[in-house]
Amino acid sequence: MNEDIKMIMDELRESAQKSLNHVFTELAKLRAGRATPSMLDSVMVEYYGSKVPLSQVANVNTPDAKTIIVKPWEKGMLEEISKAIMYANLGLNPQNDGEQVIINVPPLTEERRLGIVKQAKAENEHGKIGLRGARKDAIDMIKLLQKDGLSEDMAKDAEADVQKVIESYSVRIDEAIVVKEKEIMTI
Repeated sequence: MNEDIKMIMDELRESAQKSLNHVFTELAKLRAGRATPSMLDSVMVEYYGSKVPLSQVANVNTPDAKTIIVKPWEKGMLEEISKAIMYANLGLNPQNDGEQVIINVPPLTEERRLGIVKQAKAENEHGKIGLRGARKDAIDMIKLLQKDGLSEDMAKDAEADVQKVIESYSVRIDEAIVVKEKEIMTI
């Protein structure tokens, strides 16, 4: 029976880590006033008939806090890259100088900053929903084990361990949101 509980806890940690990683990934996409290459992670470019991530057809750099430079590996891709950035609806205006695509990242207004903080808090809630789902699955499996002969004390201990794991991941999600909110609101 202890092997079963260990397996449940491993699955719980794996699922909780996925929720945490998802929150980190989504927070990285939120613009905090500084130009970062990750701002263009969601951009898909038409390349010989198929859609590929921008990072597969160009090098993305940030020479300073307000500029993103996209250097395609093939000069013929400049127009496609510009179009893809425009269609990605990121609020960015790419400029093609014949060699590379230059994006000047405009400063965020107070209103926009508050909107981005709201998005960050929504991602926080998505992460917490994922954790609650993982907790429910783990507790359901423990209850099944209890029906199969697991003692009530062992089941209660396992449920307490599940709660501790969920709380630790919940704290990490909250900390990530606080850091991102501070980053967003810093001018």
